[in-house]
Amino acid sequence: MELLKWLQDWCKKQYKSEPGHMPEIKIFNIDNPGWGVQINLSKTKLADKPFKQIRYDEGDNDWLLCFIKDKVFNGHGDSQKLADILLAFKSWVSENCE
Repeated sequence: MELLKWLQDWCKKQYKSEPGHMPEIKIFNIDNPGWGVQINLSKTKLADKPFKQIRYDEGDNDWLLCFIKDKVFNGHGDSQKLADILLAFKSWVSENCE
């Protein structure tokens, strides 16, 4: 739950710095099965920050892919990787903004 609290707080900070523009965040399941996360960064200070792609693949039940495309953070992973995706985002944000 601490990770979700952090994400909520981060969104709130973004809203305060750019009123009316809370970043759009989508968390969804994919049919591999697994998780997908998209976080629109276009109205944040992170919009133009570099992100080193994360790619980990040890088979159908152990994989993770995170990257930024068109100012959107994209994270995808197996059915046990939702927290890892959000942690990858949090770590990158911490390196670049806090």
